[in-house]
Amino acid sequence: MAARQTRWLRFSSPPRFYDLAGRLAPGFAVLAGLLFIAGLYTGLIHAPPDYRQGESYRILFIHVPAAWMSMFLYVLMAGYAAIGLVWRIKTAEVMAKAMAPTGALFTFLALWTGALWGRPTWGAYWVWDARLTSELILLFLYLGFIALHAAIEDRQRAANAGAVLALAGVVNVPVIYFSVTWWNTLHQGATIRVTSAPSMDAVMVLALALMTLACWMYAVAAVLWRARLELLEREWRSEWVADRLGGGT
Repeated sequence: MAARQTRWLRFSSPPRFYDLAGRLAPGFAVLAGLLFIAGLYTGLIHAPPDYRQGESYRILFIHVPAAWMSMFLYVLMAGYAAIGLVWRIKTAEVMAKAMAPTGALFTFLALWTGALWGRPTWGAYWVWDARLTSELILLFLYLGFIALHAAIEDRQRAANAGAVLALAGVVNVPVIYFSVTWWNTLHQGATIRVTSAPSMDAVMVLALALMTLACWMYAVAAVLWRARLELLEREWRSEWVADRLGGGT
């Protein structure tokens, strides 16, 4: 067990992490592209119209994975930030910072596509629904995390302040998820549940799964590439950076 933990911990070393991220990111990017093509074809062309919403429901193949990713990435970001705060692991701080822009992107995408879906469904682009409002708060938390890192010159102080904000904001994630259950909201409840069979057509479920995987692969690739750039900026005086850049890595 100790040997296995040591094997994984070695990748917390900035040069090892930089090299590993450089090897993995292109593969995840290719997978993301292929899955996006398959998911969009399945969802926009192959899947049948919804018996209630007609063709307008198809935007949910982008909206739902984006909303899922916005919450999941925030929890991961807060987890990495906590690891950096407690154990001072530099690559954990880098990963937390690298996740924030991608998480903010997915949150904005979820809000934007939700507005496009809400106009024909609810008759308005925006309502102060509990789900929508808590998702908007999530976007502000991401932007606040990014702003803290940009405003504080000392990297360690910025990482600490960002970690505190990220951990305080975690409470908003279950609020987003359970808001439909806790309050009487306009937003529809979950269509796919772990405890029961989905109420959607099998082709719709497949399209949703493909798009979710595509978003996840994209997030991994984007975060790894951004983390590499962040490491170069932090460690630009280190010998390993000179070796990598000098060798064309």
